[in-house]
Amino acid sequence: MKVEKSLKKIKKIRAKMKARMPKFLRQEWFKYPSLGLKWRAPKGNQSKLRRGFKAKGWMPNPGYRMPVSLRNLHPSGLSVVYIENPKQVEGLNKEKHAIMIRGSVGKKKRAEIIAAAQRAQIRVLNPGKALKIEAKNESKQNSQSVK
Repeated sequence: MKVEKSLKKIKKIRAKMKARMPKFLRQEWFKYPSLGLKWRAPKGNQSKLRRGFKAKGWMPNPGYRMPVSLRNLHPSGLSVVYIENPKQVEGLNKEKHAIMIRGSVGKKKRAEIIAAAQRAQIRVLNPGKALKIEAKNESKQNSQSVK
């Protein structure tokens, strides 16, 4: 009950802060569609955006940062832990942590990490294709056992 209330409170604070935060767009994004709606720091010596003129757009500043208690939290309220091997799953708390598998991890090791996380009942935020591989392996084993 207490956890649910704190989670609701965290989500409310986060939503309020996100609503106040402007979109940070690169300088002259409206002139050149190929630039896209992404942030790049202004470099020019005479740049009005870099110098902070009004009505020229917003630049990211430390004041827009989330409070320390809300940083690195998944929207579910769990703390995100980045994992590279199955041993790192040990010692994590299922009520506090969720796993994010790094992009450099291959299919086999990803499947091992997911299996270790399932044994520890820890949520995996990006299982990816490893689940499909496991399903194929299980179906192959079932078909071999039938023969």
